[in-house]
Amino acid sequence: MDWGTELWDQYDIIEKHTQSGLELVEKYVKFVKERTEIEQNYAKQLRNLSKKYSLKRSGKDEPECRLSSYQSFLDILNEMNDYAGQRELIAENMMMSICIDLTKHLQELKQERKTYLMEAKKAQQSLESTYKQLDSSKKRFEREWREAERAAQYAEKTDQDINATKADVEKAKQQAHMRAHIAEECKNDYAAQLQKFNKEQNQFYFNDMPLIFNKLQDLDEKRVRKLAQGYILFSDTEKHVMPIIGKCLEGITKAGTNVNERNDSMVVIEQNKSGFERPGDLEFEDYSQGINRASSDSSLGTPKGPMELLGKNRSKNFWIFSKRSKLSPSTLPPFSTPPAPSPANGPPSPKFGRDPLSYCLKEINKTVKPRISSFRTLRRSPTVTEDFAHLPPEQRRKRLQQKLEEICKELQKEVDQSEALGKMKDVYEKNPQMGDPASLASQISQTSQNIERLRGELNKYETWLAEAGGRGDTLRYKAHTFNNNGAHDVHSPDGAHSDESTPDPSQAIYAEFDDDFEDEELTAPIGKCTAMYNFPGASEGTISMQEGEVLAVVEEDKGDGWTRVRRSNGDEGYIPTSYVTIALNK
Repeated sequence: MDWGTELWDQYDIIEKHTQSGLELVEKYVKFVKERTEIEQNYAKQLRNLSKKYSLKRSGKDEPECRLSSYQSFLDILNEMNDYAGQRELIAENMMMSICIDLTKHLQELKQERKTYLMEAKKAQQSLESTYKQLDSSKKRFEREWREAERAAQYAEKTDQDINATKADVEKAKQQAHMRAHIAEECKNDYAAQLQKFNKEQNQFYFNDMPLIFNKLQDLDEKRVRKLAQGYILFSDTEKHVMPIIGKCLEGITKAGTNVNERNDSMVVIEQNKSGFERPGDLEFEDYSQGINRASSDSSLGTPKGPMELLGKNRSKNFWIFSKRSKLSPSTLPPFSTPPAPSPANGPPSPKFGRDPLSYCLKEINKTVKPRISSFRTLRRSPTVTEDFAHLPPEQRRKRLQQKLEEICKELQKEVDQSEALGKMKDVYEKNPQMGDPASLASQISQTSQNIERLRGELNKYETWLAEAGGRGDTLRYKAHTFNNNGAHDVHSPDGAHSDESTPDPSQAIYAEFDDDFEDEELTAPIGKCTAMYNFPGASEGTISMQEGEVLAVVEEDKGDGWTRVRRSNGDEGYIPTSYVTIALNK
């Protein structure tokens, strides 16, 4: 069933229906746009929420960052940020696949519908024009036929009139005959126009309009089909990202399961362990052995027990529990283990037996005054020093080790840069067309100064670590020290430099390649590269290549403009990065 057959006389209904369908498409597009705006606003609010609670750059070194509960919270924020990205993706895909596509299709439908309606209007106007011609010819035929009848009646009347002359009769007959002839012509014209109109009307109702109605039906069905696809895409767009959203939610669940309360406790211990020994028992001070208590109290002050001292300083932490307070030098040598106290019931000291008064005075001077001095230092914040002496021993060792690792990494970076500059200078000297070697002098000099400065800092922190009781960590860091030319220093067992390690002052800042790759294990390739230009590879350490040759990439460009590659036969060397196109393995 089609519109042309069943709805041949419902032009207005069809026109209204097709217009209503296009308005529905516009309404759906507007609905999806508003949905995308909601998704975008939701994603924006989620991102702002994650950003609000995320860790600032200045707080990344805070001790809490190492706790699993804190890390899990940061993971949740990251997952929420990814979740927001998926909501944005939903909005973007809906806008592209539904709104833009349907809007474009809607414009095409409007233009096509307009064309069909114009064709129908044109056919209708043609039929109306033919009908007007038919009506005009019909009215003319009717008028002329009446005139012919009146002329015939007049001629017959004149012929019967006895008073009329023969000339009058002949004239009346001729007039009647002429009118009859004109009426006959109008009749024939009317018949022709009627035949023409009937033919056009038949064409209009059985061919032209049914064809146009069928085209409008196809157009409407196409609109409905496209709109149905838009309905499906509304759901499928979100379904496509649901697996990724599910992974985000799984990541949040995993962040919760990764919280380890026992590990957090161990981290707190590791971060805050001071390394001090617990205070021993106080010795019994016997004032009955001839000591004047009153003079002792007035000159030195009566020794107080630790609980009494804590009672006076309840608003201040006792020094052994304070994070920042530094042990007074008068109380204990820096970072040394406190001497173990003698047992409370142990044998008396020989000095006590010989001179009780001097012994007690000496003991009081050693215990009471330093402790009072130590509590006085609680009022001031400790001064932060470069050697971290303001920290407890355990924390100081950790900070020194961390600082040494940072210096070693920085030093290794400078050494790599020095070697790269050396290679580049060597290439420039052997291939002047590639660059001027003198242009690298300032960079080589600066790198040499940086290496020397870092070596000095390395030695300084190694000394401090040894003082803090690094327990063998010094040897571990000694292995990472470097000379001015980027080569490793060789240390004798006692820590002094051997004569073989002393570099020649005339030696260049860079080191030549001496078939380094033959002594190393073959590194797995990380990608491939294709040569865009010929490269002679004349300098030592480089490798030649021809345009179009494919090589395996062994080591990426570290910023010096050179990439390490390998041929299928095992030959390795450096080539200019700008001479090749690189495709790394994913």
